[in-house]
Formats: sequence, structure tokens, C-alpha cells
Amino acid sequence: MGDLLTERLRLHRLSAADAEGLVSGTPEATACWAPEYPMDGDVRVARHFLTFRAAGDGVWHPGTYQIRRREDGCAIGGVGFHGPVDEDGSVTVGYGLVPSARGRGYASEALRALLTFARESGIARVKGDADLDNLASQRVMTAAGMRLVGADDRVRYYEALLT
Repeated sequence: MGDLLTERLRLHRLSAADAEGLVSGTPEATACWAPEYPMDGDVRVARHFLTFRAAGDGVWHPGTYQIRRREDGCAIGGVGFHGPVDEDGSVTVGYGLVPSARGRGYASEALRALLTFARESGIARVKGDADLDNLASQRVMTAAGMRLVGADDRVRYYEALLT
């Protein structure tokens, strides 16, 4: 499986070398990183990715991606699945953008591409959540086609049924 393309973005599937670069703070020679990239969340995701790969238990993971602008190839954030698909065919998604890239619709565009990929891969349901005060993230999930399915005293829960 390779990169996913949208009108303005290339979702670059994270490789072990990419993840190691994120953890060490050193991009590959050909990589372009926006000035604020990587953020703490990108480094956490890269560490998790490397741990999952090291376990080598053969479980399929639908992927973790760098969000890169097609116009200049620079990484501006990340989007991906938190882990392998569970026994019910569900998986949770997460995303984040550097502050300078926010407010341009990039996150919704990336999430829509990820939902399309999930559908084509046979995933039944994609879940996401956002803190009650994170209205921007709630708008991203709604714009990408996810629907609000619940809330508690701190979080709103979203999902997209794909089958």
C-alpha cells in the first residue's frame, strides 16, 4: 500500500525510516518538514508505530500517514489509525496539523481520504473523538462525513459506518 492522494495533499504512508526520523527529529535528506513539524503527537505516533512493527505479530494495521502538501511536499501533520481493526471491524482514527496549516480544510481533506481508504479496505466502522472544547476537531470529523454518536462530560464521540 502506498500514498493516498487528494486534490491538495499527499498522505505519505509512514515507513520505519520516516518514523525513526520523527523520533530522532531528523528528516530524511529528501524530506521537507514545515517549521513546526513534527509536533509532540507526531513523535508519539511514530514511537507507537515502531513498537507495533517491532512486535511483528502479523496483525494488519491500516496505517499511519504524514500529511504533505502536494505543492511543495512539506509535511504539515499526520493522520492515521490508532491500531489494527478490532474483531467488530472498527478502528479509531486520529489527526493533527501544525498551527500554520490549520483552518484551510487540510484535516477534513485528509480524513475524507482516509475514510475512503478504510471503506475500500473492508473496514466496517471508523471512530473518532474530540474534547468538548475542541470545536475545530469536531468540525473536521463532521466535514469528513462522520456523525456524532455520543458524548460524556469531556468528550464527543463520532463514527462513520462504511459498510
